[in-house]
Amino acid sequence: MAFLWILSCLAFVSAAYGCGVPAIKPVITGYARIVNGEEAVPHSWPWQVSLQDQTGFHFCGGSLINEWWVVSAAHCNVRTSHRVILGEHDRSSNAEAIQTMSIAKVFKHPNFNLFTINNDILLIKLATPAQLSPQVSPVCVAETGDSFSGGMKCVTTGWGLTKYNAPDTPAILQQASLPLLTNDECKRHWGNKITGLMICAGASGVSSCMGDSGGPLVCEKDGAWTLVGIVSWGSSMCSTSMPAVYARVTELRAWADQIIAAN
Repeated sequence: MAFLWILSCLAFVSAAYGCGVPAIKPVITGYARIVNGEEAVPHSWPWQVSLQDQTGFHFCGGSLINEWWVVSAAHCNVRTSHRVILGEHDRSSNAEAIQTMSIAKVFKHPNFNLFTINNDILLIKLATPAQLSPQVSPVCVAETGDSFSGGMKCVTTGWGLTKYNAPDTPAILQQASLPLLTNDECKRHWGNKITGLMICAGASGVSSCMGDSGGPLVCEKDGAWTLVGIVSWGSSMCSTSMPAVYARVTELRAWADQIIAAN
């Protein structure tokens, strides 16, 4: 019962701050590693985090899921010496009221496999809670029983490369609207590399790219943006005609709940 009580409390904390409902509304044209995306409205994806090393180099994205916890990709190899940056939009600006957070603990999925890229999820417990604000608020997390069907338009965000051979990642947060694929459709591109622990999106003229890893793929459910995928892998040249592959949150939610409840 204690486990369920903790989970219900976590759900309540999220609900009190309206998970998945940005104070600053996103504007998505055509909806209208991000290739062929567009600049996001500043702070319209308030759960987006930048994971940075001690030099301030951005190496991966992530998503704030409540005041204490961030979800990212296992292959990002986050360490407690890294930093979580909240409330950022323009990484070249010193004028933003960002929160630079220390990391208390990192939990990589014990069954993460670098060869199959299965179970590509990692949880970060912050050393101090995030201060929620219009610029910093959590995303809702897809539940185990949720279904997100092929063709549904969703959005991915990040500071990843805008071309696979670009010299540097963009300063301003990029967004791209892209359709989900069924896993059968995705297997036409990637064959048996695609497992039930993955969900695919794109092959539509936009793509995630290096530096977007760990960041969110969000879809609207009941009026709130919900974390459906975690940027995982894809074309080494960030081809916009190949789908990007994301860790499937509905399949990994139970593990995340267990880690959060125990810590």
